[in-house]
Amino acid sequence: QVQLAESGGGLVQAGGSLRLSCAASTGTLSSYAMGWFRQIPGKEREFVAAISWSGINTYYADFVKGRFTISRDNRKNTVYLQMDSLKPEDTAVYYCGAKPQNPFAASPLADEYDYWGQGTQVTVSS
Repeated sequence: QVQLAESGGGLVQAGGSLRLSCAASTGTLSSYAMGWFRQIPGKEREFVAAISWSGINTYYADFVKGRFTISRDNRKNTVYLQMDSLKPEDTAVYYCGAKPQNPFAASPLADEYDYWGQGTQVTVSS
């Protein structure tokens, strides 16, 4: 089992950047593939990016390709989401998830993630 906590959200102007972090307070993240998802009120959680346990395999939603980068540092037990060229439509609560099954695969399917953090708010103003 792993407990996750996101940080790094905030208010930024369109075109700006933020770096989100997802740290494990218990457990070892190197056992899991990890993913970032986002959610706005009234909508389902939406896939953003995922990374395999080693960091070799990554997978991105089409709407963030070329703007967001997912990475991980297993020595620090932390996963990151670098978000550049932010747009107002990126405004959401961002969650990280841990996927214990098949950690070699970076998956866009929320149902495959067993553990979630509490989320961090990202607001992009126009």
